[in-house]
Amino acid sequence: MLAGCGSSSAAASASAAESTSAAAEGNKTIDTLHFQFVPSRDPGEILSGTKDLGPLVIDEMAKHGYTIGNVDITVSDSYEAAGEALSAGSVDVAWLPGGTYALYSDESDVILTATRAGLSNDSENPADWNGEANATQKSGPQVTYYRALIYATPSEYGQQLAAKVNNGEALTWDDLNNANWAVMNVSSSAGYIYPTLWLMKNYDGKKITDLANVTTLDSYAAAFQQAAAGSVDIIVCYADGRNDYAGAWNLPTDQVDEGNHQGLGRVDGGSIWDELNVIGVTDKIYNDTVAITKANPDIYNDDFKAALQDSLINIIGTDEGANIFAIYSHTGYAKATDADYEVAREALKVVGE
Repeated sequence: MLAGCGSSSAAASASAAESTSAAAEGNKTIDTLHFQFVPSRDPGEILSGTKDLGPLVIDEMAKHGYTIGNVDITVSDSYEAAGEALSAGSVDVAWLPGGTYALYSDESDVILTATRAGLSNDSENPADWNGEANATQKSGPQVTYYRALIYATPSEYGQQLAAKVNNGEALTWDDLNNANWAVMNVSSSAGYIYPTLWLMKNYDGKKITDLANVTTLDSYAAAFQQAAAGSVDIIVCYADGRNDYAGAWNLPTDQVDEGNHQGLGRVDGGSIWDELNVIGVTDKIYNDTVAITKANPDIYNDDFKAALQDSLINIIGTDEGANIFAIYSHTGYAKATDADYEVAREALKVVGE
């Protein structure tokens, strides 16, 4: 019986090893390739912006010998839902923030890292980000990182926090703990992980979980709606979030801006740069990933990975492709390996302790 158990265990180990290492190639005819994006923008806006991606992928992959019948594009309900779908194999390819990828990297594999135009401002002093004169422009050099910002909303208490920061005063833990916070789900790099690290760094190891009043939201669109309504005092978001919602900030809620953002209703308010003030700046966050499932051998193999890497790099290098991926502020893709996200895994571990 011991011999039998040993043989069975060895076979299981061998099988597990095979399932976690990519084969050379799989089937080159794929009926449907399932893509999924996370809801860091309004889901309808993402679907509208990426609707022409499928034919481009089909054409590019054909150059590598792949026959793709259809590309199905969806938006997940949450970041975690995209990671879970990728892990289960119900989605083949997903665009995930670094923190989400780190959480699900045992069952998925990164193939690309996004590059983006850096911002005109990269100051670690929050007051430097505030006011119309400091409105950030997406005019910096290409970078492989971004930052998250902690924003005080136009609520009465939010304005008090902003005034202290703009006067050069340091916020205390009590200042922050008395505020109503809105954050993203736990695997969101800009919406949870790095704001937690910011708190830990500046407030003796305190975390988001130590705050008295925290609401978890599923999208940044919801966070900006809460901010504009003054329903919360603090939101957290990627650093160019105000750029994305500047046009919608002062529109009635029954209108949309040029980017198809729903109006946020501050019709009689000031600009988003004056009303939504930065009170904290996080460390650099490694850029978003394109990751593939390990559950499907036709996807998780060396040949498919190389073909999709080259295809997406070529697509984003065209005017049409650049316009599609502008939905995420991605301006290019660089080939990536799992080791690139070890820092993200370590950050996730610290947050979870």
